Parts: sequence; structure tokens; C-alpha cells
Amino acid sequence: MDGDDLGRLIYLGLLGGALLMWALTHNRQSLGKTMQQAAAWVFIFIGVIAVVGLWDDIRSTVGPTPQLTVSDHRIEVPLSFDGHYYLPMLVNGQAVTFLVDTGASQIVLSTQDAERVGIDTDQLNYLGRASTANGVVRTAPVRLDSLALGPITDRNVPASINEGELHQSLLGMEYLHRFSNIQFANGRLILSR
Repeated sequence: MDGDDLGRLIYLGLLGGALLMWALTHNRQSLGKTMQQAAAWVFIFIGVIAVVGLWDDIRSTVGPTPQLTVSDHRIEVPLSFDGHYYLPMLVNGQAVTFLVDTGASQIVLSTQDAERVGIDTDQLNYLGRASTANGVVRTAPVRLDSLALGPITDRNVPASINEGELHQSLLGMEYLHRFSNIQFANGRLILSR
């Protein structure tokens, strides 16, 4: 903190103190009521800050999870509130939600999801490279014992583990090409085999 910052802090402290003293002397007859109202506004202000800061977490927790519609070998998933398609899948028997990414070539698991499905990320060889919007990251090739989407299960599926900061596992074109028909229609992703 330099001298200018200290001067501003002292000025704001004095100004705040003067306003507080004015409010106390002006409302001394109903001081209890004034303090209640001030406390209520402080709590409202703190609540608004908390909601704004945690909005993404609240929205993802409260928001509806993607509901698959399954009929024969046709799967439909609705467009999410953020404009993406998410597919809830089972990887090695564990639930993982994938972001459908037609710009990705492979199935890419985040480090957290890889560990959750039983892959020891400390033992992987990060030999591959992937170009992302955030630059080049190292990847490690793996094979998933099973990958299930609704009634459709694939075995021994190639995938990659991203060593970089990846918040959502990605479902790339390598997996989507396993379907005979891929459609985006009326806010729904339709996959058919």
C-alpha cells in the first residue's frame, strides 16, 4: 500500500465515520429501529454478493440435469440453458457428464473425472499434445473398459486424459462417429445407431 492508497483509505474512513455520526444523531430517538433496518440492509447486501459470486454453482446445482429420451437405439438430449449439449454417461460404471464438443476429435476426461472412474493419473505418460482455446496441453492416452450412454455400451474405448485445467470432460467426434445419424433439431441432439 503506497501513500496515495493510505490517504484514500483515511479519507473514506473519515467520510464513513461522519455519515455514521450524522445518522446516529439524526435518528437518536428511534435508534433501535434504525439499527434493525441497517442490519437488514447489510444482510441483504451480503446475500446479493453471495448469490452473484456463487451464481454458476447455484445454476448448475439447481438447474435440471439433461434428461435423455431413449427409444430403441435412438437417444435424444435437450439443449442446456448455456447453449451446450451434455450427455450423462457411465464410464467404467461411474457417472460422468460429458460436454458434446464437435470441435474435439477425441473423448477427453478431466483429471478429476479420470480419478473418479478409477484411473491412476499419477502413473500416466503424458506423451500427446492437444491444441485448445487456452493453448497446447499435454494428454495421456488411455482405454476405457466401458462407456455407456443409455442402453448403448461400448467396450475398450480409446480416450485421453487432459493434464491441463479442464472443468468438464469432452465427448469428441471419435465417439460421435460411432452413430449412424447425428442431428441437431428443435433444440435437441438426436443420436441414432
